[in-house]
Amino acid sequence: MRRGIAATALVASLALAATACGGDGDSGDKADGPVTITWWDTSNATNEAPTYQALVKEFEAANKDVKVKYVNVPFDQAQNKFDTAAGASGAPDVLRSEVGWTPAFAKKGYFLPLDGTEALADESKFQPSLIEQAKYEGKTYGVPIVTDTLALVYNKELFEKAGVEAPKTWDDLKKAAATIKDKTGVDGYWGSTQAYYAQSFLYGEGTDTVDADGKKITVNSAEAKKAYGTWLELFDGKGLHKADTTADAYAHIQDAFVNGKVAAIVQGPWEITNFYKGSAFKDKQNLGIATVPAGSSGKAGAPTGGHNLSVYAGSDEAKQQATLKFLKFMTSAKSQEAVALKNSTLPTRDDAYTAEVKADPGIAGYQGVLSAAQPRPALPEYSSLWGPLDTELPKIAGGKESLDKGLGNAETAIAKLVPDFSK
Repeated sequence: MRRGIAATALVASLALAATACGGDGDSGDKADGPVTITWWDTSNATNEAPTYQALVKEFEAANKDVKVKYVNVPFDQAQNKFDTAAGASGAPDVLRSEVGWTPAFAKKGYFLPLDGTEALADESKFQPSLIEQAKYEGKTYGVPIVTDTLALVYNKELFEKAGVEAPKTWDDLKKAAATIKDKTGVDGYWGSTQAYYAQSFLYGEGTDTVDADGKKITVNSAEAKKAYGTWLELFDGKGLHKADTTADAYAHIQDAFVNGKVAAIVQGPWEITNFYKGSAFKDKQNLGIATVPAGSSGKAGAPTGGHNLSVYAGSDEAKQQATLKFLKFMTSAKSQEAVALKNSTLPTRDDAYTAEVKADPGIAGYQGVLSAAQPRPALPEYSSLWGPLDTELPKIAGGKESLDKGLGNAETAIAKLVPDFSK
């Protein structure tokens, strides 16, 4: 931290620190001691957090003037918890923020713009689309630390036994699933009823839940109906596993895949380490990774996900300066390489994809599909739009309501979230 030389500057700095509200409302700093910043990490507490905690210790060892109070916050609670804390002027100095949260928190003024700061000194090293996704109204509010997207992951051994290749289209997948069932007795594909996983079907028809630029709700358009119609068809047919609409569906699908009971699913790189724990992938090279199949438009792709490190705008200047230094360290090529090697997650900068990192077939495979990933629009409400679909899609897949009725209900609910959008 830089200290002022003039007595007046020092007094002003101490006064500011005394009234600081960052770091959960407790600065704990002494005038001649290190600055303490609080980091809310939303990574998996078991599989990922230990790697980040080790990096925190490394940062502190190299920066004696900064202490980091590490707090692991469950991902599914973090968004609301930060929103509440920031609104009460008691938020952490740093948040590991899901990329979809950026527009909403930036709009509320909770995140500090990082353009021109130490945190973005290496901006040119990051994948441009990920920097773009960290922006809101032309300003950058986060530094990408990990990225992800969805891919079709498959069991190479089962595919080879059936004599089929990774499908390029959803129609190809239907045919491959039937052949795999005939040749191996195993279902070829098991789809998810979650809205995030169904998003690729929309992209395959050249549409989305909403047209953010045109301010129009498109979830019930002809293109969207075609997309969700294709999604629905993949729960019924030879080699196509029926829809699981239970609360444990995610775990059921994942368990079946890693243990060779289903040949292919759509999944993200956050499960790479868990893939390798399954009986089907003791040989890591058996894991196949391909771009999510294309729809009738010929387009293929999946949402760009991942996390940024963002700075709380309510922290005092001393904490913000320490935090910017911390962000630069945590998102450096060296740190990202360490995280990738330990956690099998995807770096956000090209120079972190070292030969050792790419030796992991999971990381190398997902890196190969990143070019087809589609960034989310900078719409504060965008992530919340999947909520109504998460309510309706399981009902549709479970046969409890028609596709038309379910999408109509979703459209009505989404209209309340974006009231200035037309239908």
